[in-house]
Amino acid sequence: MPAWAEAIWRRPYLLLWLPPAFWAGNLVLGRGLADTMPPVSLAVGRWLVAFMLLLPFTASGLWRQRSLLWRHRWLVLLCGSFGIAGYNALAYVALHTVPAVNVAFLNSTLPLMIPAVAFLLGRETVSWRTLLGIAVSFAGVCWIVSRGDVSLLLAMQFGRADLLVLLAILNYALYSVLLRRRDPVLDPMVFLAATMAAGLLVLAPFWLCELRSGAVIPFDLVSLAAVLYIGIFASLFAFILWNRCVAMLGAGVTGVSFHLVAVFTALLAFILLGEPVRSFHVVGILLILAGFAVATTPFRRRVA
Repeated sequence: MPAWAEAIWRRPYLLLWLPPAFWAGNLVLGRGLADTMPPVSLAVGRWLVAFMLLLPFTASGLWRQRSLLWRHRWLVLLCGSFGIAGYNALAYVALHTVPAVNVAFLNSTLPLMIPAVAFLLGRETVSWRTLLGIAVSFAGVCWIVSRGDVSLLLAMQFGRADLLVLLAILNYALYSVLLRRRDPVLDPMVFLAATMAAGLLVLAPFWLCELRSGAVIPFDLVSLAAVLYIGIFASLFAFILWNRCVAMLGAGVTGVSFHLVAVFTALLAFILLGEPVRSFHVVGILLILAGFAVATTPFRRRVA
């Protein structure tokens, strides 16, 4: 690893910015592919790409640590089921029917769910600074979603399909908290490869059912390029960096960065789609960044 890359790798507060940027692209592409790509097929496609790219670098480790992986098989299976299979498949199914504004709002509940799940499972405590940062950044997301008009937020209607988004987010919250149970002896890349394999196994029967129901997978250049992006950046790179941040900072602090997805989505919409940046975008983004700073800036006590 180059010296500059290793220096960044050792600073998780810098890494926190990257997964939300990759996931913002995934959200835009997932919505764009909703009419052509079957949801489970998209989930399988992204993880096949990520797994095949990671396998050459982890194959020897998978074999060498096979007994350790078997000892932690239930953790591997749960992480694969929640983080790889459940979160992605449910999110893509929801994107077929749930309005984008609802998805953006419901996605922002992840930083709220992670501390709750961590508390219920007794995995870690959450500081008041983290909670304050979550609250401020959540207010920023709400301001963007409501376009600066709180009455619009109160008037939003949620249906049964929106519950799929919440269920997907709950899956990822469980995955993020369970990551802390990984044995430090178990190589993180080997663990990630194993969870990808487990997630693909969980997805397999649902994928077969989808194909037997008549679903057609498009093989045009645009669809393939989108799957490659999602598989490489939103799956492989994003999960490597997210897992690294959870291991070093905890699930609660890392979860706050998920609100940055709204920031990067607005920027992508401006750059790629030419959508104008309004005043409510600026206010919301500033609130999100302020909350992120409150939650992640290391606190140093003044020495008398």
